[in-house]
Amino acid sequence: QVQLVESGGGLVQAGGSLRLSCAASGRTLTNYAVGWFRQAPGKEREFVAAISWRAGGTNYADSVKGRFTISRDNAKNTAYLQMNSLKPEDTAVYCCAAAPFGSTSYRPDEYDYWGQGTQVTVSS
Repeated sequence: QVQLVESGGGLVQAGGSLRLSCAASGRTLTNYAVGWFRQAPGKEREFVAAISWRAGGTNYADSVKGRFTISRDNAKNTAYLQMNSLKPEDTAVYCCAAAPFGSTSYRPDEYDYWGQGTQVTVSS
């Protein structure tokens, strides 16, 4: 079992930045791909970014390319989502998820473990 806890959310003005963290416990995150997903009120959950378990391959939703960066620090058992140039439409609950020996899938059903999420609110 892998437990995931997100942190770093908050309220920020449009154009600002936040860095989300996804801390893992229970098992080393080294063997897991990590994905970030978000869900806004009244909308479907959507893929944001993912990083593979090996070689650090990444994948981004078109809506965040060039603004968000996913990374991982295996020594700290933590993954990150650096979010720059934030827009009001980025407002959502952001969750991280882990997939054993996974790649950079955008599909939520390929991830076995999920955190509870952290709220990101971007004001205009």
